[in-house]
Amino acid sequence: MRIVVQRVKDASCIVNGNLISSIKHGLLLYIGFQAGDENLDLDYFAKKIYKLRIFEDQSGKMNRNLTDIDGEILAISQFTLYGDVRDGNRPSFTKAMSFIPANELYLDFVEKLNALVPTKKGIFGADMKINYINDGPVTLIIDSNDFSH
Repeated sequence: MRIVVQRVKDASCIVNGNLISSIKHGLLLYIGFQAGDENLDLDYFAKKIYKLRIFEDQSGKMNRNLTDIDGEILAISQFTLYGDVRDGNRPSFTKAMSFIPANELYLDFVEKLNALVPTKKGIFGADMKINYINDGPVTLIIDSNDFSH
């Protein structure tokens, strides 16, 4: 599981010209799954993201989390996070999890996030247009291969 976390002032997801979801201050997540990812990781990473202290306090230090700022999450599925460009110029997506199990994990993950903090989502597998204002900018990458939990 790989997640790109961006601190945003606002973010929205548009599909076929229609606004699907939007948030104000909070986090924009791009979420990808690779073959072998399991549901067991979802609780851990939902709590990790929920507790991330990447919002500034009165002193300008990153000490506040989503709850402290009444923030929201926009969670977007993105299989291209597992694109491999080592050979040639066209990415290979052989490491990305197949559609149906990845969609199930994505929906489960959004549900787990939403139990902690208001979470909106895109449409899995759709051609989405994501608009956002990155705040900072602050961008982190969380990769389940980097954690032992």
